[in-house]
Amino acid sequence: MGEEEPKAMAVVPESVLKKRKRNEEWEKNKKEQLEAAKLKRAQNRKVIFKRAEKYIKEYRDQERDLIRLKREAKLSGGFYVDPEAKLLFIVRIRGINDMHPKTRKILQLLRLRQIFNGVFLKVNKATVNMLQRVEPYVTYGYPNLKSIRELIYKRGYGKVNKQRIPLTDNAVIEEVLGQYGIICIEDLIHEIITVGPNFTKANNFLWPFKLSAPSGGLKKKRNHYIEGGDAGNRELKINELIRRMN
Repeated sequence: MGEEEPKAMAVVPESVLKKRKRNEEWEKNKKEQLEAAKLKRAQNRKVIFKRAEKYIKEYRDQERDLIRLKREAKLSGGFYVDPEAKLLFIVRIRGINDMHPKTRKILQLLRLRQIFNGVFLKVNKATVNMLQRVEPYVTYGYPNLKSIRELIYKRGYGKVNKQRIPLTDNAVIEEVLGQYGIICIEDLIHEIITVGPNFTKANNFLWPFKLSAPSGGLKKKRNHYIEGGDAGNRELKINELIRRMN
């Protein structure tokens, strides 16, 4: 018997080798990205926790200062006047029937395109002038911390690449507002309630709130609030309406 011929080794095509190498590089990069993201999340959690504690302390100090000032005013025989509000929450309560085109345009500028839509607004001369024009179609007032927090936590949606994304993850907020130092939902709430330097960016990021019809209904939306109706400025009473609509 002759010597057996050695078996020919299987030749792996070059394209398969390249694909294998590329897949290994992708897996390696993906693993590194996941580890980096995990480390960043852990660091962010610590930062977010510290910021939340700082904000809670700030809100409590403000409440104590307000109580102290009211007591001092009472003891001295006077009364305490609250500082002028910097923030409004506006809710659209009427449809488009018998609406002037200019009024419709102002409602679009305010992002109140649908009935029972709500938005935050900074108080200045321009916004006050716009509100006077659309007053029969909206109701507004001064929201407190509890109302702002409940609205954002329960009905908060962000605008990411022109899409309406629910605020279920701080990463959604950080992606759009991280460059302004707003990386979590508590940062967003703080920026809104204090009307901070990046209020416009934060407010534009928030999608208009789609509220429910108020439980118990409205009284008479064609009349002003001070006449027993619903339209116009209801000041701090807006918080009661937000509870009924949220």
